[in-house]
Amino acid sequence: MPFNLAARSLVFAICLAAASPAVAREATTPTIGEQREAVLFWPQAQREAEFRDMGARFPSDRAQAGPHVRELPEGEALSLADAGRAPWLDAYMAEHRIAGVMVLHKGRVRMQQYALDFGPAQRWESFSVAKSVTSVLLGIALQQGHIASLDDTLVTYIPELADSAYADVTVQQLLTMTSGVKWNEDYADDQSDVAQMYRGACVDGKAHVLSYLARLPRQWPAGSHWNYNTAETDLLGIVVERATRRSLASYLSDTIWKPYGMAADAFWIRDECDGSNTGGSGLSATLADYARLGQFMLEGGRIDGEPVIAEAWLRGGTREQASTDAPERGYGYLWWTDTDGSYAAVGIFGQMVYIDPARELVIAQVAAWPKATSNELVAARRDLVNRVKQAIDAEQAPVDDRSSTSGRVDLVTQRPQAGDVAVGRDQVFQRQHGKRGRVFRQ
Repeated sequence: MPFNLAARSLVFAICLAAASPAVAREATTPTIGEQREAVLFWPQAQREAEFRDMGARFPSDRAQAGPHVRELPEGEALSLADAGRAPWLDAYMAEHRIAGVMVLHKGRVRMQQYALDFGPAQRWESFSVAKSVTSVLLGIALQQGHIASLDDTLVTYIPELADSAYADVTVQQLLTMTSGVKWNEDYADDQSDVAQMYRGACVDGKAHVLSYLARLPRQWPAGSHWNYNTAETDLLGIVVERATRRSLASYLSDTIWKPYGMAADAFWIRDECDGSNTGGSGLSATLADYARLGQFMLEGGRIDGEPVIAEAWLRGGTREQASTDAPERGYGYLWWTDTDGSYAAVGIFGQMVYIDPARELVIAQVAAWPKATSNELVAARRDLVNRVKQAIDAEQAPVDDRSSTSGRVDLVTQRPQAGDVAVGRDQVFQRQHGKRGRVFRQ
């Protein structure tokens, strides 16, 4: 089992205490980078308590929302088959420590449910969902002319990598995670690359990832092999920031958050060394705004009818560009793709923004899974997606072809009203309005 980073720091501090109390005091204060790496090994109670407050726990920049809010009209309650367990959604959320689920169909809220004392006004850490957002911001920078081409090499924007294994790697190869540079993304191993990338001291004011990645060797030819790598999306974030001369948070605010009409400010964690927003993780937003982000993608990345993402990005961003080890799943430009045309932004510990263009469907989920990831947890999340799809498909079928509704359970909890308060663990909002047409502004 991995040796917990916090425990290791404590042992180190105790050993130093006898020799020098001053040094001991210094050693007991982990750097911001060490604190970020320790998140991978937090106990369950801490995950559930602090995933909702990461923007306050770590130095962050605000992505401001604007005065206009994209309304989410309330749709008809969506029912899911309970498969012998009633209610199925309650059991799913309790077993897998899900904090919130929201379903949009044709732009209407068909389902929303909260748990873990989490509510509509709170934000939740998205982990690698931020990768997909960084990718979209790069597509916008390409549209605006800040980036010339996806075939540009990284050193065009980050010359510090000229003498590294990244010297000839292109922007597109980073978008598809096919750089070929050696990397270990094992979240359960505290000696893996992903567990060490923020751990060292700052060097010459460079972002942690620049110092760490510059010394890694090549393992495969560039463009030939897919290998998941969080740090490389941090590099892409630096590309976007240098090309636009804006922080990711500021650029997100001005290109999506304000003009599309997100309801609440988002927060994006900064690297402690150079102040850049970390493109691979660290974005926190409300569940409803994650759903709005999915709706923005479903609408083709358009705002007021105008495309804001470059056509070159749209041609490949949500289609398979690299094959993965997972059956029926590919990888686009930092978006996971399925063979049916759907695609998703996915983060460890259960985060998801899922888009199904054929069904005009968006599913957003935030969670504190008991593990960063596992085959069983991923299968459970896919089961949720499949149940929602089946429920939507059943509504579209001719009346005579629909299965009997006996044995089905209405699992929708309607939007919260002013004065509703979540009290008690796993409580959800369950006010039933009984009619359509209300507007959801959370």
